[in-house]
Amino acid sequence: MPTSIPLDTQQAVDRVIRLMAIPGISGHETAVSEAIIAELTDAGAAIAQFSYDDANTRTRLAGAVGNLIFHLPGKPELPTRLLTAHMDTVPICEGAQPARQGNQVVSTDPTTGLGADDRAGCAAILTAALEAIQLQGEHPPLVFAWLIQEEVGLQGARHLDIGKIGHVDLAFNFDGGTVDKLTIGATGGERMEIKILGRPSHAGVAPEQGISAIAIASLAIARLHNDGWHGRVEKPEGRGTSNVGVMQGGQATNVVTPEVNVRVEARSHDSAMRTRIVDEIRSAFEWAATQVTAADGTVGQIEFHSHLEYDSFRIDDKSPSVRMAAAAVEQLGRKPYTELAGGGLDANWLYKHGIPAVTLGCGQKNIHTANETLEIDDYLDACRVAIALACGTTSGV
Repeated sequence: MPTSIPLDTQQAVDRVIRLMAIPGISGHETAVSEAIIAELTDAGAAIAQFSYDDANTRTRLAGAVGNLIFHLPGKPELPTRLLTAHMDTVPICEGAQPARQGNQVVSTDPTTGLGADDRAGCAAILTAALEAIQLQGEHPPLVFAWLIQEEVGLQGARHLDIGKIGHVDLAFNFDGGTVDKLTIGATGGERMEIKILGRPSHAGVAPEQGISAIAIASLAIARLHNDGWHGRVEKPEGRGTSNVGVMQGGQATNVVTPEVNVRVEARSHDSAMRTRIVDEIRSAFEWAATQVTAADGTVGQIEFHSHLEYDSFRIDDKSPSVRMAAAAVEQLGRKPYTELAGGGLDANWLYKHGIPAVTLGCGQKNIHTANETLEIDDYLDACRVAIALACGTTSGV
């Protein structure tokens, strides 16, 4: 039988609308964090319970503020629980004007996104923190982390100061989708930057003296496509994806192009397979450089750089965090199911830091577009699940 989890639904909806209205793209999360601190201190939290780490000094994008961390001591005999969400939104959400329309929250400005990704997650765990404060310590030890710069490569989670988090036994990340979807793993992603160096010549007078960097890139991409290493990759040794997403070069039609810069990605749930895809991409470009030859026998060259954005992970669907999350969802009369994500999550880096976190959605739809909406019933259930996980009103372990 479904069990009621008390929640002031009007306050919860007002809370998420307030947070979505605050500008806060990646690197500019200060106002969001200050609003969260203000609401918690108004409810009785002490300033000493909050801290910022210095992740923003180590991210690729110089940010205004680090990850916000809030400790709420509880009954020490109970397992410590971590709840996380990310504060930043994508640029299309700047200037959002959130308002309730029926069973949804939308932006009344049709040119902007809503920012429910992930202000809904921020509001859900904030709601849980506020409920826990009212219990005056009669709850498990809790840590809440509102993370920065998720939308630009999971940078806040990547550079999170784990020392400020401390030891945790259970971890729950609130992000996109529906609350009954328990994401227990995600793909790993690697990005490549390839500089192709040819040689210029006059395309009409002496094309044979040049080495076309565009021709080299074309041969490499064609080989990857023909051999099944571009797009969806399905091989006996594993599966993954790859994409040549950006190609820049050339200034005039009468010049043999001397340089092209290409940006490529590879993804797989298997780190060894991801590495294999990267190796095939590198091999294709190295081979292609030898196939375009000037009249004097000179060939092209490439400069290849690759870096790991986030490694793949998968946690056991019988692990304590997954079991507790599933029990909380079932408590609402909903049927939880597990899934692996095709993109990166803050949970990728939490796992790398030694914290296996299950990710739950909060009712966001059409994220990163001007058609983004927040389904209120799903969001309210996400708040209830967060309360159950934080306040110990579920027993799934």
